[in-house]
Amino acid sequence: MFRRRKNMTALQRTREFVWPRMGWLRVGTYIRHRVVRLPGSPYSIAAGLACGAAVSFTPFIGLHFVLAAVIAWLIGGNLIASAIGTAVGNPWTFPFVWWGTLRLGELILGSSRATSIPERISLQYIFDHPWAVFLPMTIGGMLVAAAVWIVVYFSTSYFVEKYQRLRAERLRRRRDEAGTVVTGPGSGEGLVP
Repeated sequence: MFRRRKNMTALQRTREFVWPRMGWLRVGTYIRHRVVRLPGSPYSIAAGLACGAAVSFTPFIGLHFVLAAVIAWLIGGNLIASAIGTAVGNPWTFPFVWWGTLRLGELILGSSRATSIPERISLQYIFDHPWAVFLPMTIGGMLVAAAVWIVVYFSTSYFVEKYQRLRAERLRRRRDEAGTVVTGPGSGEGLVP
């Protein structure tokens, strides 16, 4: 019922993944609408989204969904929002994230540590010296993740709270225009025709 009439070729799917037909602005708008319409309090939605975004700055590739869900669950965040938040880490942002967290970690560990890593890092070097790269990325990533969590949490909490308040007012106005009055939230009593 919801399938395409004509299946996309591999080339079309790749093109759609790299540059969506509807454009990145519309994709961003769609994701924003999905986030603010999630069920839950502004706290749970914002905390979940912040957990997902923050975990994307850690070098634990392949575990981002799991780590975001566990942290969100521990602090009472929305698990779906945490999965959406991991979209911050994607093939377009990972090179910048990895480079930035590695350099920040090197800076924190000291300049003597930074000189032991070559300027151009290859996969072979990472496999031969995993801790030389992983440790600075973890330290730098944790610091950036904390900052990202704070920014994402407070901005998302503000927008979700505002959206939910405006939506509740809009629904209240529609009920008043229809001539119904509800005495309490969730109660079926007190309806006045």
